[in-house]
Amino acid sequence: MTDTQIRSDISIKESVSVDIHPAAIVHPSAEIGNNVKIGPWSYIGPNVFIEDNSIIYHHVVIKGYTRIGQDNKIYQFNSIGEDSQDKKYHGEVTWLEIGNGNTIRENCTLHRGTVQDNGLTLIGNNNFIMAYTHIAHDCVLGNDNILANNTALAGHVHVGDGVIFGGYTAIHQKCKVGSYSMTAAKTVLFKDLPAFVMASGHPAITQGMNYEGMRRRGYSPKVIRQLNQCYKIIYRMGYTTSEAVAELQKITPSKELNLLIDSLKTSKRGITR
Repeated sequence: MTDTQIRSDISIKESVSVDIHPAAIVHPSAEIGNNVKIGPWSYIGPNVFIEDNSIIYHHVVIKGYTRIGQDNKIYQFNSIGEDSQDKKYHGEVTWLEIGNGNTIRENCTLHRGTVQDNGLTLIGNNNFIMAYTHIAHDCVLGNDNILANNTALAGHVHVGDGVIFGGYTAIHQKCKVGSYSMTAAKTVLFKDLPAFVMASGHPAITQGMNYEGMRRRGYSPKVIRQLNQCYKIIYRMGYTTSEAVAELQKITPSKELNLLIDSLKTSKRGITR
């Protein structure tokens, strides 16, 4: 787009360059950062904030209150920042915040929060969100996660970092998914999934630790052996969760062990077994 084609009716800081297709609709109150590209037939509503170097492809709808960070790619036919699908929602001001470096592929739906929680749906950094994914109101998604096609997160779900969801994974509301865990395709989680643990099935059952994921992330054999020992304590010795935590706390501490213990101690729905 040439300088003469840059839209002048939106909130763009002085000296900021943007590339907005003439067929796009951008509300005057939207704030657009430097080097943002917005494709044809996309709609950017009021109270939307898009930071530098993000790309919004064609036929994307973004409604406010929504803040999108830097270096994101949002592909066609996405609905971003829509009202939550919650009968208790009655038009209150709530937010969707998306961090930096995320890829959001086609036909995803990401909804704002509700005042019954923190009023915020939060997406971290460097997530790869594949086609047809749904992230409902008040979800919290960490960093470096992969959500394969048709993953569905119900309201208030919390996901850590480095999680891989197989296609068609469905997660019940208010579940917590610990960092570096993994689900197989068509997994349905009704309970929390501890850090590093793999699960599959409907309803989900555990399938061991995510050993291959650990190796790919450079975990040492020593750490992997320790987490294997932890898995046996949690799942093979007949302990309750609180009893398993007490046994785990006897092991030489490590940041990975602490992450696993924390995911057990903070579970409110019970853990997947």
